[in-house]
Amino acid sequence: MAEFTMELNDEQKEVRDWLHGFAADVIRPAAAEWDEREETPWPVIQEAAKVGIYSLDFYAQQYFDPTGLGIPTAMEELFWGDAGIALSIVGTGLAAVGVLANGTEEQIGTWIPQMYGDANDVKVAAFCSSEPDAGSDVASLRTRAVYDEAKDEWVINGTKTWATNGGIANVHVVVAVVDPELGSKGHASFIVPPNTPGLSQGQKFKKHGIRASHTAEVVLEDVRVPGSCLLGGKEKLDERLARARERARKGGERVKNAAMATFEASRPAVGAMAVGTARAAYEVALDYARTREQFGRPIIDNQGVAFQLADMRTQIDAARLLVWRASWMAVNGKPFTAAEGSMSKLFASETAKKVTAQAIQILGGNGYTREYPVERMHRDAAIYTIFEGTSEIQRLVISRTISGMPIR
Repeated sequence: MAEFTMELNDEQKEVRDWLHGFAADVIRPAAAEWDEREETPWPVIQEAAKVGIYSLDFYAQQYFDPTGLGIPTAMEELFWGDAGIALSIVGTGLAAVGVLANGTEEQIGTWIPQMYGDANDVKVAAFCSSEPDAGSDVASLRTRAVYDEAKDEWVINGTKTWATNGGIANVHVVVAVVDPELGSKGHASFIVPPNTPGLSQGQKFKKHGIRASHTAEVVLEDVRVPGSCLLGGKEKLDERLARARERARKGGERVKNAAMATFEASRPAVGAMAVGTARAAYEVALDYARTREQFGRPIIDNQGVAFQLADMRTQIDAARLLVWRASWMAVNGKPFTAAEGSMSKLFASETAKKVTAQAIQILGGNGYTREYPVERMHRDAAIYTIFEGTSEIQRLVISRTISGMPIR
């Protein structure tokens, strides 16, 4: 087990600096254009693929960093560049992780390469879980998958929403209900291969922020996929459902808490995204305050501005430390006895909203215009308190964890 440290080693610093350079030289110059276009920035994704950032190998290396700091460091730097473009670059990773976590070796080898494509022909993938009536309440999913034993096929019907890369993805990973009586324990994940009949893009959302990231509904109408597209396979699913039914008869609270631990482990990555956006806005505000003069002196000489910057920096550093702690705990198997994963996501996301708003205030009228990037950063920051569990859900998880109450 790696000791917790607040100091990156030489290799981690090298990766951080490499990512920072890509964010500064490639992502930032393109940010305003793709925000206005509200389209997937394919040329930027292709550049990321050419240098090795848009690849499973890169994210696997960061994920298996024994200190736990690989992923949060990468996310902070990319999202420092621009949240919308960064999400387009990392969005495929969510679907890839779903396959890595639940798939067989054959499924991993078959489908993950098709999610990324190559530098000359980049592809993206989509993870489809949320539904119009089931966001935070995952137990309320309605998308159904029914097994056709005669043909060894699964038939999937339903509508997914808020899917990053939904409809434009080469490969979709879809979470569906296979046993409604088991609630969230009756779910399974399926690969929907490219060009499968019955899958279509529904509404594409015109969003407040992260506009360079494609977000849409995915409609599944009698979508048939081979039995081999059930992640983990039918035998493993049947065994898992049998265990879940037995545990439900005995009282299933322990199972629910085990499932919550999975979400806890993924939330620090979102916190790192928020830290990156907050840091970017803070740096713009700091530079502006040093050079903008009013009444014959830089505005940073005014305590009203200087104290805001002091608070902004303090909150960003505190958020990063919470993210790093939770990331280290997740990688090293430390139990989240106080919902530390949710703590990191909650504090970092709220910090991003606050810091980006303060940056606009420091820039005054300039901050409110699109000539400066802080208004875009403020719009982007709003998503962090919503996706991967709203701030209200994080507070619920934390309060129930520290009180010993069950998390449903």
